[in-house]
Amino acid sequence: MLSTPDSSIFALRFKLENMTAHLEGEDAARFRQDYAILRQQFPAWKADQTLAQLWDQGGYSWLASQEGR
Repeated sequence: MLSTPDSSIFALRFKLENMTAHLEGEDAARFRQDYAILRQQFPAWKADQTLAQLWDQGGYSWLASQEGR
């Protein structure tokens, strides 16, 4: 995960499949909220576990496109 300093834009990368989801505006706001909720519900999870859950179950993979396209 990469983000701007103000967390207004995120890039979520799934390296194994060369996919990236670029999140801005409402998508970025929803991601911040979803991430915070999962971190609160599962404080022992590492960041990778939280991001994998959001990618697979949170629907962020649907926003991804093949890198380089």
